[in-house]
Amino acid sequence: MDLFSQIHNAEREELVSLRRELQEANYKYYVENAPTMSDYMFDQKLRRLQDLEALYPDMFDANSPTQKVGSDLIKAKGERLKVKGTEKGKGFEQVAHKYPMLSLSNSYSREEIADWIGKLPKHVEIVCELKYDGLSISLWYEHGVLTKALTRGDGTKGDNVIDNIKTIAAIPQRLSNIGEQGADIGFIELRGEVLLPWAAFERLNKEREVQEEALFANPRNAASGTLKLQDPNEVARRGLDCYLYYMLGDNLPANTHYDRLQIAKAWGFPISDSVKVCHNLEEVMEYIAYWDVERKNLPVATDGIVLKVNNIAQQEELGYTAKSPRWAIAYKFPAEKQLTRLNAITYQVGRTGVVTPVANLEPVQLSGTTVQRATLHNEDFIRQLDIREGDMVWVEKGGEIIPKVIGREEKGERQEAKGEVYTFPTNCPECGAKLVRVEGEAAWRCPNEAGCPPQIKGKMEHFVSRKAMNIDGLGSETIDLLYSQGLLHNIADIYALQQEDIARQERLGDKSAQNMLAGIEQSKQVPWARVLFALGIRMVGETTAKKIARRFPSIDQLQWATMEQLTAIDDVGEQIANNIIAYFNSLSNLEIINRLRQAGVQMESQEEEQQPQSDILQGKSIVVSGVFSRHSRDEYKAMIEAHGGKNVGSVSKKTSFILAGENMGPEKRKKADALGVSMLTEEEFLLMLNNE
Repeated sequence: MDLFSQIHNAEREELVSLRRELQEANYKYYVENAPTMSDYMFDQKLRRLQDLEALYPDMFDANSPTQKVGSDLIKAKGERLKVKGTEKGKGFEQVAHKYPMLSLSNSYSREEIADWIGKLPKHVEIVCELKYDGLSISLWYEHGVLTKALTRGDGTKGDNVIDNIKTIAAIPQRLSNIGEQGADIGFIELRGEVLLPWAAFERLNKEREVQEEALFANPRNAASGTLKLQDPNEVARRGLDCYLYYMLGDNLPANTHYDRLQIAKAWGFPISDSVKVCHNLEEVMEYIAYWDVERKNLPVATDGIVLKVNNIAQQEELGYTAKSPRWAIAYKFPAEKQLTRLNAITYQVGRTGVVTPVANLEPVQLSGTTVQRATLHNEDFIRQLDIREGDMVWVEKGGEIIPKVIGREEKGERQEAKGEVYTFPTNCPECGAKLVRVEGEAAWRCPNEAGCPPQIKGKMEHFVSRKAMNIDGLGSETIDLLYSQGLLHNIADIYALQQEDIARQERLGDKSAQNMLAGIEQSKQVPWARVLFALGIRMVGETTAKKIARRFPSIDQLQWATMEQLTAIDDVGEQIANNIIAYFNSLSNLEIINRLRQAGVQMESQEEEQQPQSDILQGKSIVVSGVFSRHSRDEYKAMIEAHGGKNVGSVSKKTSFILAGENMGPEKRKKADALGVSMLTEEEFLLMLNNE
């Protein structure tokens, strides 16, 4: 084979390989919310693929990543996919977009922006906007009422996540101030980004860290994972936000993009104040330079600037490529990363025994702060990158918050002085116990729950936390102090603390002791569901604990629960059930429970918690659908449970009736009609409860 043929074959193989690699990266990014490739690297590979496809037109494929946007669809019809952030085996209704929802072309230099502007018609107005780093959403309004909320999906259809979108306070569910401008508008579509503000992101990651769950790398991943949850209550708790950036529809007011955004803002839509009309390249560059600095003061994440031709007629004339509009482009801010020396690898042991490797770095400035420590995730990550002590490594702040090592400098040969090939410790660095690794998990774990200091103190910190027993005055430093003095060995010892023992400790005193003991006494009134969460059984989070406590209203009943009984509870799988059973098989745990009971901690639901207000809905399965005026959906669901009923999410032959508000989903109404399921208005439902 001649050299020419060898080159052609190698390029064709590269083309196929790039398609496969980028399709996998799209899936990890859009569906699993666990990106494996930076945006910059993805776009560089995509451009290389475009060049190769231009060289070999005979290898054209309509499904190539150059021809289609990445898809975030959870479940195609007839499929059952297990996806991070979704409830097992469940998905969302898929709806076709009225207008294709394409992605933007990305640029990474101001020269590329200048080149793009140079190809536009002369004297064109350009609207500059911040590029918020979240999940794209399409909101449908019919006659002023929100009817659908679609994710981008694959660009032609998306998942309808309207129940979750309705938990976002910034998004109006009904437009009450359209006025004359909207008189002739039957349908409008607003597109934007669903975001998780920095404060909510940090709070969520702190909660996950306590539970030793995988942390979200950045707010975008957290927002995406949150919006695909099946429980709107949990979505509401996490605190999503939204900014909208484009309006579509028939008979829209105004002929420019900017004017339409201002009208949308007047109608009550969340439109950013940062939008600006620019008239030349100089103004665009000033806008980019300003926000490259000022964006760091915003409460939400941004990753660039979006430029759009302002005139709608000019947009239509410029048209689209297969996956992007020609009248818009995104400028991406470069991710801030620094090269520094890895001095040593140490280890942290968490509350549940997970051993996490930590990079101890030569101090380096990153996003305005000094970084000296960064996560190395797990053994597999270190081995994959072949990281060793003494290496020069690249450090980046994931979402500009969490420092993480993303790679090592590969230029030149390693010096002999560089560290030896990495080996993960076989014994716990804190207590010396032999580490174990559960099949299918990446983490090594210390099994010595009762004798490993970080696990003991971590369990106590979790036990006293706000969402658990909520004991003021017992923070991590105080627990560490009392543990070191031999006053605390486990959570039961908290209830044996004496005022004189506390008061004589450094930095405490009589007043601190009194406040702490008052908090401990008050914690005895904490209900059973929160006590169960406070016990710190692995993978039993706050929501799961409530569901378990509802099924087993006392710890005595839970102690003897079988695998079959536990897995029958919603959200409890075999792994959680095994953790519960293992917890109660431990003699030391049973001793702690006995001491907590003797101290007066609530180990069963109180009678008022157990008894429903009535049994009028006993045995009834009820679907709540639509928008209500008297009470919220969550309040109605609580009423149903309080009166003995069961909330269900979908209509079936077993559905007793539907509590139907305004704008009830058309698919549910259609199915209800077909099955003969009755529908009650909220007035009829409340009358039923009052008359009993």
